Amino acid sequence: MKGKTVLPAVAMTAVSMVLTLAVVVMWLGTAVPWPVALVVGLGIDGGWLATLAYERRLAAQGDHSRAVTAVGWSFGLVAAGVLVAHALTADDAAGAWLAVAWLPIAAKALWLVHGLWERTALTPTALESIRGIQQEARDEAAVARARLHAEAATEETRLTAVTGAGARVARVQAVTAKTLSKAWSTLETTRASEETGKALTSVTTPVTVGVTPRWELPVWGPSEAVRGAALEAAPTLTDEALDAVVEEIRTSRTPPLSYREMSVHFRAAGHSAAEFRLRAAWKRVAA
Repeated sequence: MKGKTVLPAVAMTAVSMVLTLAVVVMWLGTAVPWPVALVVGLGIDGGWLATLAYERRLAAQGDHSRAVTAVGWSFGLVAAGVLVAHALTADDAAGAWLAVAWLPIAAKALWLVHGLWERTALTPTALESIRGIQQEARDEAAVARARLHAEAATEETRLTAVTGAGARVARVQAVTAKTLSKAWSTLETTRASEETGKALTSVTTPVTVGVTPRWELPVWGPSEAVRGAALEAAPTLTDEALDAVVEEIRTSRTPPLSYREMSVHFRAAGHSAAEFRLRAAWKRVAA
């Protein structure tokens, strides 16, 4: 993996150094002796190569120097400037020389990219751990999606079943209400008819002369359950027992209770007696 970034940087550096040296020798060789031009070209390339080597050493130690980086870019700009100047003063192929004038800057940029890669590079073990974590996260996400889909499908099935059952109950209630309504209407019609009144009168008159009981319709609606204790008739008290109970309740307070108060306590105690019998017993014991 390291060769993918370092090899292009090395190749670009070599090409730019050779090109810079050739341009300096050809350009300055006409004005000064060629050994002098060669020294100038080697000086530019040597300075650039020296700062690059020092930058690589600092990077290997995990360090960085802005001054060395600035010097290296300065040598790169000088080399690019020489190439641009030669291209502008050349009589022929000026465009071709100008097209390759960016090579020193490109070489510095490739070394910058290689340095960034080194600072972010990970070992194979770390990369394998990262891949494992990512795969685990993908597996958990897939399981969570499958669980959500299954729960949604289950909830949809449950709601469909509940809705269907509710619809069936509503239909049954509607049919029942319709039937009860028809029965109630029939009862009301029968109750209000003249023939029914005559029939009831003919039946009840021999029992109670001059009285025609009214036929009440049955109650249609909610009703309360009658407690079992209320269905059991309370034992009828004899007059002597009734007098004793009334006397006991009346004299349980000082002063003795009034008839109304005694009656309330009598009923609250669970005793049962007709109102006229209770009042007669009160008169007997209070006399």
